[in-house]
Order: sequence, then C-alpha cells, then structure tokens
Amino acid sequence: MLLEQSLPRRFSFRWLWIAFMAGALGLIGPIDVSRAAEPSVSFVNDVVPILTKAGCNAGVCHAKAGGGQNGFQLSLLGFEPVEDFEHIVLEGRGRRVSFGNPEQSLLLLKASGQLPHGGGLRLPKASPGYATIREWLRQGVPMDGAASPKLVVLEIEPKKGSLQRQASQQLRATARYSDGIVRDVTNMALFESNDKAMADVSEAGLVKVFDLPGKVSVMVRYQGRVAVFSAAIPLGEPVGTLPPVKNFVDTAVFANLKELGIPPSPVCDDATFLRRVTLDIAGRLPTEEEAKAFLANKGADKRNQWIDELLRSPDYADFFAGKWASVLKNRRDDTGDIVSNFAFHAWVRDSMLANKPYDQFVRELLGATGIVIDNPPVAWYKRVKEPKDQIEDVAQLFLGVRMQCAQCHHHPFERWSQDDYYTLTAFFSQVGRKPSGTRGEDLIFHKRGMATATNIKTRVVLKPAAFGDQLPEIAPDEDPRLRLANWMKSPKNPFFAKVLVNRYWKHFFQRGLIEPEDDIRDSNPPSNPELLAALEKHFIESRFDLKELVRTITRSIAYQLSATPNRHNLSDRQNYSRYYPRRLPAEVLLDSIDQLAGTQTDFANLPSGTRAVALPDNSYNRSSAFLRVFGRPEGASVCECERVQSSNLAQSLHFLNASDIRGKTAHANGRAARLAKDPRPAEAKIKELYLVAFAREPRTDELKAALNYLTETQVTGQKVDSQKAAHENFQDLLWALMNTKEFLFNH
Repeated sequence: MLLEQSLPRRFSFRWLWIAFMAGALGLIGPIDVSRAAEPSVSFVNDVVPILTKAGCNAGVCHAKAGGGQNGFQLSLLGFEPVEDFEHIVLEGRGRRVSFGNPEQSLLLLKASGQLPHGGGLRLPKASPGYATIREWLRQGVPMDGAASPKLVVLEIEPKKGSLQRQASQQLRATARYSDGIVRDVTNMALFESNDKAMADVSEAGLVKVFDLPGKVSVMVRYQGRVAVFSAAIPLGEPVGTLPPVKNFVDTAVFANLKELGIPPSPVCDDATFLRRVTLDIAGRLPTEEEAKAFLANKGADKRNQWIDELLRSPDYADFFAGKWASVLKNRRDDTGDIVSNFAFHAWVRDSMLANKPYDQFVRELLGATGIVIDNPPVAWYKRVKEPKDQIEDVAQLFLGVRMQCAQCHHHPFERWSQDDYYTLTAFFSQVGRKPSGTRGEDLIFHKRGMATATNIKTRVVLKPAAFGDQLPEIAPDEDPRLRLANWMKSPKNPFFAKVLVNRYWKHFFQRGLIEPEDDIRDSNPPSNPELLAALEKHFIESRFDLKELVRTITRSIAYQLSATPNRHNLSDRQNYSRYYPRRLPAEVLLDSIDQLAGTQTDFANLPSGTRAVALPDNSYNRSSAFLRVFGRPEGASVCECERVQSSNLAQSLHFLNASDIRGKTAHANGRAARLAKDPRPAEAKIKELYLVAFAREPRTDELKAALNYLTETQVTGQKVDSQKAAHENFQDLLWALMNTKEFLFNH
C-alpha cells in the first residue's frame, strides 16, 4: 500500500515530494519487507496519547498559545491529530523524523534527553512510550485513515467507592474503540484530583486519600474523553441524635453527614441567627429595635416570620441587585455611561423587589431590544458587544459552562468542541445596533436574516444549536435569542436551574455544592448530588421563584447550625456540618460601620443616606478607598471570584489609621458623641452598642471590661473635660468592637 493512502488528502503530494527527495538523497534505505506483517502503530491512538501523557502538548509546552515552543507547535492535548502529524512530519525541514535511522529523530532525541531539551527528560529510552514512537518511525510514520478505529468510550474502574482515611485505591482506565477492541490505557491516561488537600493521585492512577473527610473526585482524561472516579472519605464517628429536619435540604445534608460519620454542630442561638440571616438576605445589620423585639419574641415560628419580612423589604432588593449588577458587568467607564448604569441597576432592583421569575428575568435580558430609556436591559449589550463575548458570558453565568477555551480548541475537561462554541454564538449573530438619540447609547434590534456563525478554523457555516441540542429551524424574522431563552428554561435543561441554585447556595453557605460555582461539568461533580438535584427540582417546580429558593435555604436547620465546631467537624469544609464563617463583603461592611457609628457615607449623584450595597456600578470604588481596599468588584467579569473576600494587611492598616474610620467614630453627630451626652447608665449604653454590633447583649465579662474602661479617669494633673473624655472613650469602644472578628465576619 502506498504511504500517501494513509495520509489526509491535503498532505499526500507534499508527503510524496518529501519522500522522493529523501530517497534521492539517500536518507531512506531499502524497505524492510520483514516488518510488513507487524501491527501498524496508530498515530492517533498510540502516538498522540504518549505525547499527551509526557506533557508535550500541554499549554505550558508545545501547545502554548502563540506558536508553541521554539517553533514546534502541537495542538492542545492532541485534540487536532491531523495538524500534529503535519507539525511533526512535514515541518522543520523534516528534521524531527529520520526514516533511515529512527532513533536519530529529533522527536526522540530531545524527549529522551539525548539532546538539550527545554522540557527536560520526557521519554526515557527504556520506556514503552519511547519504544512505541520508535516503532511508528520505523514503520514510515503511518497516519490513520478514515476507516481507522475511533475511541468511543473511556471507562474508569471503579467508578465510585468509600475509602478510609490514609487509604489507597488503584484505578483502571479502559478505552473502547469503534472496532470492538478494548484496551487498558491506565498508563497513558491523565489523572487529576479535584481537591488535592483531600486526595492525591499518581501518574499511574493510584489514589491516596488523606485525613479530610468528605467527597473527592479524580478526573481521568484520555484522547479527549473524560471519566470520573468519586470517593467518599468517612470520618466514621457516631453521629448520634441529629437536629430536627425542617425540609428536604436538611434531609439531604444530614443523610450525607450520617454516611460520612460527621456529627453536626448544634443549632445556633436566636441572636446569631438574626444577625446571620439579616446580613445574608438584606445585606445589613439588624437595628437595635429589631434585635430587642426578636430576642423578646417567644413564638415558635419567629425565625420563619423574620425571613419573610426580610424578603419583603427593599433592603433585599438593594442587596441582590448589587450582586447581579456586578456579574452582569454594569460598569461605568466614562461619564457617558451614567444613564445606562442607573437605568440597568434600577431594572435589576425592580426585578428583585417584584420577585420576577428568574427565567423571565433572563429572557428579558437576552432578548432586549430598543433603547435604554425605554428598555433598560439593552444596557447589557453596551458592555458585552461581540457575539463571542455574549455567549461566553451567558454560558458561564446562566449555564455554568466555561466556553472560552472552546473558541480555539476542544474543551480540555468537557465534551464541548469548537462547533459547540460557534453554534451557540449563532444565537447572537443577528443582534443589530445603531446610534440612538441618547449620547453614547445604541438602539439594539434584531436583524432579519438567517442566524449562523462560522467556525474560524474549519470555515464551516453553522446554524444555532445549544450544547448539541438541535433546535427546529429558526425563521429569518424570528429572534434566535428568544429561542435560546426558551431552551434554557426547559425542565430538561441540565444547566440553567442547576447553576442558579448552586450560586445561591454558595451565597448562603460560603461554599457551593459545586466549586467553582459557575463550572458545571461531568468532571466536576457536586459534593452532595442528591441535595443539588433536590434544589434544582424545587426551583423548577416553583416556576423559578428566587424568593422561594432563599426562603427554602434559610429556613433549613442546615443553614441555622452554629459556626462553632465540635471536636469532630473542625476540619469539615464541604459537608455543611456547621456554618462556615466568612468576612463581610466590602459594601456590607461599610454600611455596618456606618450603622454602628451612627454615621453615613455620601456618594455622588445619589440621595443622602444611600447604602453602599445600593450603589449602581463600579465607579464609586474610585472615590472610596474603603471599597477598593476591601475588595468591591469592578464588574469586569461574570465570575464572582472578582470579589476579594480574603483578609490582607492593607485592610488591617485601614482600620488602624485611615481617616474615614477615625472620622466615623469621632463624628460630632455620631453614636459616640450621642452616647457621651446620654444620661442613661453606662450599662444601658454598652448594651445598645452590643445589640447593634452583634444583635446580642454583652456577656458578663464583656460588660465588666467595657464599664471599667468607660469609667476610667486619667490622672494628668490637669482638669479633665468629662464630656470630651466620655466621647473619646466611646470612640475607643466603638473602634474596638469594629475590629473584632465577631463584627467583621458573618458567623
């Protein structure tokens, strides 16, 4: 059989020319017919997996964007074997392969460390991978034809298991091909743990779990296919009597804790619950009056009643509007953006306040047409102008699928290809825009015509399709964005409801059931699949009712567990055996400081008394050092990871000596000044501070320490201004309370 018959048609003549010249120059010796009966080495099924396992086609090596390494380019993880064949065999003036002496091929000499190689030793001469590539070279570098076997399924054994702490489990990866052949590819597969603090996995697929209890997964990747091994790592302690079950959330959480043997913490007290849920739903501290009334209320249903009251309040709408406006990129880059910024934020806030169904909210956003004054959701198209940016944001934010990498190559952890990327882009291909009467604002409209997108690599024109789901033909006068919105809200859609409930779960529990919260894929399974499925089902059945989702989560006993760990669940980070404390967001913290200090922060172009959580866009970060230091996002990304939630030195220094903190505690009309003039006993004033800061009264030791400090008189030999001294003492007490972890964290 001629060599060119095994090559793609576009390489045949070029290959023949190279072969002819190599023979003419004596580079190819006589053909050894004794090797004709040996099995042919497959470039796709044998050679490419070796290069992938060795890391040659990783993004940091020869698959690096912009030309690979030292002029040698490979496709990422071998997703484009035809191109890889050309780069190896036909480029580099043929120096990478030697037909007359295969072992002198640069492909082997560099990978085996016989010649200097920036990537170091990748294929030792004694390795099976080296032998396979050498044999491929000896056979004349055959390329797979159209009839060559194709990988159909990658399987992992076992698929799941339960491993005791410090135990090991050997995995076995099996590839099934279109010709019925089954191969053990364990040594050629790539393995990766989704939580390296819980488990590690060797190159040969040996999983070693550590001491952290919970659920861990190992992703197995081979030739563009992915399989997952899931393991439970039980703590194995007797759980005993569990807290009462209020709804399906508790059923799923406590069943998981019982399976893992992790005893949960007890239910938190009323003061802790009041402060926690008010911060989480309304983005503010309870007032002194609210704290007093709640603590005095002896009703059995008072927690549920307070949740409902918060959900009816405008504070809920303010807080969640800020959350959504940020990930929807309501960003002000210049003064001309102010109209769209304010209009868009107001639309989001009104949607939250009216409890607009989530599917309707998304549909109004995606299908927006007109001008921003009449239809504020069109402002989204001002920030996200290109179809590729639109589908990337929509996929990540509303479907939990990160499609960015699929623009150039197959998704490395999923089944999504370039065609999936461009069929999704086609939904936005008919978005038109033209200048409107408002300066800096466009009129958004649907252009009549067939919705298509062109794959930039293959040049194939593609029609709209949603992650492989083929939709009925879209007429030229029908807006394809609305067809996409219809597909998204379908109960059969495996992404839309799931990513939303996971996003909201993370808001209330600090950690999503899937992490990151917007990375939904088979290779990134949830820590509690039953709970995620139940939340998704409930959300769909409620007709995408966001308030009902919040109500369900916060009414659960799982949400109301104490943040104080017991001796068994201290290391738990993913099973919700206790409440995980987290630092207050920048806006909430600034409002909380104002509430405690009895002051307010003024913002340009907004009414006096506007809370920081109600700010419409990122522009206010520039005028507020506090918001910048404490990590308020700029709205540049749909990822909530843009918000900085970690503590740092700059934040500590800000509390120590920033002028805005000093100004708030020393304000002439602030709480410290008012308490200094207040004729009530010092004990009553201290209780007021604690009720505002922590929604509780001070403990005996706290009250004693505060009383001692407030009644101290400095002996300076001079007459003491008692009013001034009292004011300064209350300033110090305010500052001390602000700096406690109990104030800075929701717990």
